[in-house]
Amino acid sequence: MTKRKVIIIGAAGRDFHNFNTFFRNNDQYEVVAFTAAQIPDIDGRLYPAELAGPLYPKGIPIYAEKDLPRLIGELGVSDCVFSYSDVPYQKVMETSAIVNASGASFWLLGPDDTMIKSTKPVIAVGAVRTGCGKSQTSRKVIEILMKKGLKVVAVRHPMPYGNLAVQKVQRYAVLEDLKKYDCTIEEMEEYEPHIVRGNVIYAGVDYEAILRAAEEDPDGCDIILWDGGNNDFPFYRPDLMITVTDPHRAGHERTYYPGEVTLRLADVAVINKMDTAAPEDIEEVRKNISYLVPDAVVIDAASPIRVENPEMIRGKRVLVIEDGPTLTHGGMKLGAGMVAARKYGAVETVDPRPYLAGKLHQTFETYPGIGTLLPAMGYGEEQLHDLEKTINNTECDAVVIGTPIDLNRIIKINKPSTRVFYDLQEIGDPTLEQVLDDFVRKMNR
Repeated sequence: MTKRKVIIIGAAGRDFHNFNTFFRNNDQYEVVAFTAAQIPDIDGRLYPAELAGPLYPKGIPIYAEKDLPRLIGELGVSDCVFSYSDVPYQKVMETSAIVNASGASFWLLGPDDTMIKSTKPVIAVGAVRTGCGKSQTSRKVIEILMKKGLKVVAVRHPMPYGNLAVQKVQRYAVLEDLKKYDCTIEEMEEYEPHIVRGNVIYAGVDYEAILRAAEEDPDGCDIILWDGGNNDFPFYRPDLMITVTDPHRAGHERTYYPGEVTLRLADVAVINKMDTAAPEDIEEVRKNISYLVPDAVVIDAASPIRVENPEMIRGKRVLVIEDGPTLTHGGMKLGAGMVAARKYGAVETVDPRPYLAGKLHQTFETYPGIGTLLPAMGYGEEQLHDLEKTINNTECDAVVIGTPIDLNRIIKINKPSTRVFYDLQEIGDPTLEQVLDDFVRKMNR
């Protein structure tokens, strides 16, 4: 039987997982290439033979997504599998049109083909867009469960931008592990809050191997917490699915892939940021939740900010730095840093664009809607250097750091800076604690 040749269209995350779970040992198909988008410098690399398995002794090449039509023809491809997240439906169907016009079929793999079953109870936290507030929701869930004396092991959606073979399974228990695994800023933003709270977090490339390691963690494991990335649906079969929505982007829960999938899977839907959103936008999100997943428990919530040194903001000209993915493919126009700048009376938010260094120019060209905010881009040493140079060149009185990590720990900032913190805060009933009380009772029956 002739194998069907496949290209997996991705961005160094869901694409590798789809390969590992559906294609790796499937002799009906031959994956001839991955294509890459969103992540700088990922194309031109190889998915290594050590991870690809015995059917792929030479590994699998990774190309830029712009080469997709040429690759379909040159490689005799019959099927293309779309495998990345946080994109508007228009982008999904544009890609489908490119694939179909080149002669190939277009696929979207679903949960039954890609979710792995755990031997432990699994709670998954996802969202309808990047930047909705998954991180603070995951933190809140873990805090509640730890207070009940439960050992929670978190597993984070992949961000494998380095040596993929080395990154097969990664365990983070102490801050030194961030250096050990040569983490990017984006990775540190997600892992560090877990580490400082005292729970272990896993990540990497091979999520079956990661799950089995997490289940047998040396510090113990009662519950797996899937800490989702972007707006992707979980890699593990959840026993409780919590999906976070964002009224600052009302309607996106019905127009972005796979955010609507993630919401439709929800047992619990969180309406976050209600303290800063317009009432009509909150109501639109509430109606869409009711329409898409009428049986979900709906939790109203806010993410109030607190600032280390408000006096560094009041009356000052400030440079505001926000979480990179939230501003780029997340499309947000403000984050915690900008909220803090307004709340504490900055006289001006300084535009960083005249001071941009290196690859940050490309970021602003690709995402012109970022405006006067500075995304904390740090996928490698070069981008870290560019970020540091841009900050230090910017003429301002102080820097407002709205990222989940302290940038002063990894780069040298030559001017006063203050950090912004934010946590999930429920409004009224029901609460996450009530939901988790019920979950733990059922788990222990």
